[in-house]
Amino acid sequence: MTRKARFEAIVRWFEQNAPNAQSELDFLSPYQLICAVILSAQCTDKRVNMVTPALFERFPDPQTLAAATPAEVYELIKSVSYPNSKAAHLVGMAQRLISAYGGEVPSDIDELMTLPGVGRKTANVVASIVYDKPVIAVDTHVFRVSHRLGLSEGKTPEAVERDLEAHIPAGLRPVAHHWLILHGRYICTARTPRCEECALASWCKSFKG
Repeated sequence: MTRKARFEAIVRWFEQNAPNAQSELDFLSPYQLICAVILSAQCTDKRVNMVTPALFERFPDPQTLAAATPAEVYELIKSVSYPNSKAAHLVGMAQRLISAYGGEVPSDIDELMTLPGVGRKTANVVASIVYDKPVIAVDTHVFRVSHRLGLSEGKTPEAVERDLEAHIPAGLRPVAHHWLILHGRYICTARTPRCEECALASWCKSFKG
């Protein structure tokens, strides 16, 4: 099977079976989303959703967060991974939002990446979800699933991103990001993939059944 045919078959399956896939992070605004995505690095969405209600109650907007100290933020997020660095990133991110963007989360990928704690993956997530940008964020789930399914052989997240965006129509890229993440989170898991339950097995390069 060619890569093009594999992409077409897999995309078609997701369109039919998961047309409304979306983020499992809880948020009500672009500001809340960017905070949640920063917190989600190497941490589960479930854990992030446990700490953000108190965080957003204490710091409901970039202005209040920008005026906080990392120590104050740390006390509210200390159960997530790397809380010290994330607390500093959140405060720095809010301060730059105020100083450079008038408190508004920018839509441009390069501008998003100037915010502390925001790398390419986080920038793509925010731009995709908030602004419907035709980009695909490649995290560990997307990277793993893309390789196993034979959608990419890229050695870096950026290379995988290029392969996915070259074969997935622009209008489907925002939802495709969630397709691949959720498939990796619940079916194509890192240590014990549930291949026997996977509806994509017939198109998968890694399936040995």
